[in-house]
Amino acid sequence: MNKSLVAYFSATGTTERAAKSLAKAAGADLYRITPAQPYSSRDLNWNNSSSRSSVEMGDDSSRPALAQAAPDLSSYDAVFVGFPIWWYMEPRIVDTFLEACDLGEKTVVPFATSGSSGISRAASRMRGPVPQARVLDGRMMNDRPSTSELEAWIQGLGL
Repeated sequence: MNKSLVAYFSATGTTERAAKSLAKAAGADLYRITPAQPYSSRDLNWNNSSSRSSVEMGDDSSRPALAQAAPDLSSYDAVFVGFPIWWYMEPRIVDTFLEACDLGEKTVVPFATSGSSGISRAASRMRGPVPQARVLDGRMMNDRPSTSELEAWIQGLGL
C-alpha cells in the first residue's frame, strides 16, 4: 500500500477512537481536523434548531474555520477522512477541510461513526468538493472492527 493519512473530525471522541484504530491498521499518519471554535455540548444539541451544529447543517454553504492550515498532502496517495454522521452526511467542518486540501489525483476513503445513519449520502456528497479525487464509498466504523478486520478491508480497497 502507498503512503496514507487518516484525517478525522471528532466532536465527542467516538470518531477519534475509530481513526486511531484505522491509522494503526493502515500504518498511516494521523491528523485531527480541528475547528477554530471548538464545539460545546450545547453546540451539538441536534434537538435544538438554533444550536450551532443545526444551523451549520441547515446551510449547505457553511464552512466553519479550521484551527490551523490544512496539511500538505503531497506525499500521500490515499487520505482516509473520518467524521461522525450529522443529519445523514459529513459535518460542514469536513467540507472545509476537503476544500482546503489539494486532493487532486488522490484516493479519498470516507469512514464514519453514527448512532443510526449510514455513510452513503456523505460519501456521495464528498465527491463535490474534490472532483479530481477518486472518492470511494467508505465504511461505517460503529462496530469497532479488529485490527485484522481493518487490514482486510484496507487491502480490499486496492490502494
